[in-house]
Amino acid sequence: MVGLPHPSTRAALLLALLVLLLSIRGAPAMSPTAAAADGENEGPDALLDLLQRVQSEALRALGPADFDPKLYVDLPLSTSARAAAAALPRPASRAELEAFLARHFGAAGSDLVAADPPDFDPSPTGFLPRVAGREARAWAMEVHALWKDLARRVAPGVAARPDRHTLLPLPGRVVVPGSRFREVYYWDSYWVVRGLLVSKMYDTAKDIALNLVYLVEKYGFVLNGARSYYTNRSQPPLLSSMILDIYKATGDLDFVKKSFPSLLKEHSFWTSEVHNVAIMDKHGQVHNLCRYQAMWNKPRPESATIVKSLLSSLLLSWGNFARGHYENMERDIAVFAKLLGENATSHKFLEASKARHIAIDSILWNSEMDQWLDYWIPTDGNCQGVYQWTPDSHNRNIFASNFVPLWLNAYNSELVQFADKAKSVRVMRSLQTSGLLRAAGIATSLSNTGQQWDFPNGWAPVQHLIAEGLLNSGSEEARELAEDIATRWVRTNYAAYKTTGAMHEKYDVEACGESGGGGEYKPQRSRNYPSVGLIMYVIWQTGFGWSNGVVLSFLEEFGWPQDKEIGCS
Repeated sequence: MVGLPHPSTRAALLLALLVLLLSIRGAPAMSPTAAAADGENEGPDALLDLLQRVQSEALRALGPADFDPKLYVDLPLSTSARAAAAALPRPASRAELEAFLARHFGAAGSDLVAADPPDFDPSPTGFLPRVAGREARAWAMEVHALWKDLARRVAPGVAARPDRHTLLPLPGRVVVPGSRFREVYYWDSYWVVRGLLVSKMYDTAKDIALNLVYLVEKYGFVLNGARSYYTNRSQPPLLSSMILDIYKATGDLDFVKKSFPSLLKEHSFWTSEVHNVAIMDKHGQVHNLCRYQAMWNKPRPESATIVKSLLSSLLLSWGNFARGHYENMERDIAVFAKLLGENATSHKFLEASKARHIAIDSILWNSEMDQWLDYWIPTDGNCQGVYQWTPDSHNRNIFASNFVPLWLNAYNSELVQFADKAKSVRVMRSLQTSGLLRAAGIATSLSNTGQQWDFPNGWAPVQHLIAEGLLNSGSEEARELAEDIATRWVRTNYAAYKTTGAMHEKYDVEACGESGGGGEYKPQRSRNYPSVGLIMYVIWQTGFGWSNGVVLSFLEEFGWPQDKEIGCS
């Protein structure tokens, strides 16, 4: 879900909307914390430095098997950082480490408190009217009920003592992804919102979006996640899409009006000089695209003990682009501006959306492969000049993200379609012959590197983005393929749930009912996984937010006939 990848998976991590997370030069620094009443407030930097030292000692004491470095940077401090630092045993035995943690820290996740969403109805009116299959409907009701398990509020103590928490305070209720992810994440929230709208939980969906609006106002952009160690990173800009979907479901124009200034601010952030790249195409036309840029020579705190050995050579300027996503943001803003009577602003963003559409096709489209390919700018990519397009800069490897721009078809009903029917069919044929379509869904890549963003893993956002693009392409054959993708994905989620009692972050698309793996952390355990040793510091949730949301969205769109088998065939 988060983090800077191993070099072998750079391109694969572009899946969906380039989940490669940025570390931004010149990003707003963490805001200074208010002094605590007892005068012992030592600030977030002191806490994070301490937690990373604890993380290192834990790895030495426990060994790498089943070690999760993120656990240690999520621990809330119950004493002062100075006292805990002085008491940290070095080297520490397992028993000494457990005693130290129990004395100085609370459980990871304990600075969030349960918050039953008041708009939750165990059997909401109008819920999935086209799901007729008995097993499918019963399971969908269980997935719907998981929103209660994942709903939280940030505890009041976080705002009162920010020096003791890496968790950031948020004004409204939150829905966390689940498993090891005990905080709000940006792009996860889009599919959580989609699922909540299926569940008729409109107020909770608004709370989630407004929490992200709050982050824009505080930091100038939406953070990767609501932790102090994420304040220099973001994720694909999906806030405008959340707000548009909520507006379509509720007609709440006041909600749009409240959010609109923050959308303009976020757009300015993503089109600032550090993110904007100008490229001259082969016809001499200059196009502007946005990129996720990492200029960072330090390990990510949540994975420091794992990636420290890899990052010495990774002071890089990443030259990759979020294919189509900024066009979506600009088009959404144009729609909102028109709703609010700001016609000049609407026209400006509509023209920007059209220009970005042309840029995506001019720079990223490859007519030989019928895919939108990653484009790599030179490694001296800090230059603010105009780059000259060359075909050699296309990354011709096949990734699921090469097909994600089709998703823009889902949002162009009032405008010219992003990819017309003929082009959409060409893209569909390319997908069908790509090797990515497997028994249980779409693989993220064809490379089996052992990393989580590579084969044989499949991720909920990818299935949804591509299927929704196919669905809205105007081709009946493409619609049938979209339904087939959804069917495969629903079945593997169902089978895994029946085996483990949980929804999972990712799945093995080679084997129906198997959760995914690889990468820097273990996949979620089952609901009944026993707590032993240091696992007592983990609060497990049965998640998984975006998997819940995609399954519910697929069931709403395609239904499930009474005679259709839901288990693995």
